[in-house]
Amino acid sequence: MADVRPLRFSINVTLDGCCDHRVMIADEELHRHAMENIAQADALLFGRVTYEMMEAAWRLATRTVTMPDWTEPFARTIDAARKYVVSSTLDRVDWNAELVRGDLGKAVQQLKQEPGQGLFVGGVTLARALTELGLIDEYEFVVHPRLAGHGPTLFAGLSKPVDLTLVSRREFGSGAVVMRYQPRR
Repeated sequence: MADVRPLRFSINVTLDGCCDHRVMIADEELHRHAMENIAQADALLFGRVTYEMMEAAWRLATRTVTMPDWTEPFARTIDAARKYVVSSTLDRVDWNAELVRGDLGKAVQQLKQEPGQGLFVGGVTLARALTELGLIDEYEFVVHPRLAGHGPTLFAGLSKPVDLTLVSRREFGSGAVVMRYQPRR
């Protein structure tokens, strides 16, 4: 299995389990970490909602919002990254992107078989589907020291528990803690 590109998942989450990006502590350190994750991947794998959200915020050619200067390295990295978008509702994508259609398991297995360093997935719905299929090789949770008091939450409706082994831990100045896990197989 060493010749298979790993599929890595990362998400920001509050202490009470909320993964709404609008309630996170979005500082320079967090953006630098996210940029490093993206830079280490050959491609990003997004569902429609995450793709559209990221494109609206980070596509440099069409961006209309002003972001702090320290977000520019992240913006350049995600803007240039190759992207695969899993969607049955989009007719086309064009932000260095290609649509993934048909059987999700087969499509992602095929992407994992291609040579390279790895794939990176974000979002909620797609991550749950890939977890159900046993296709995620590493989970990263950036846990923010905040209580949101609302959802969405991760992995709601998962058919069975997935046991994980902690492989690394890192604390940011904000108090956010990055924890990486691998599935016990």
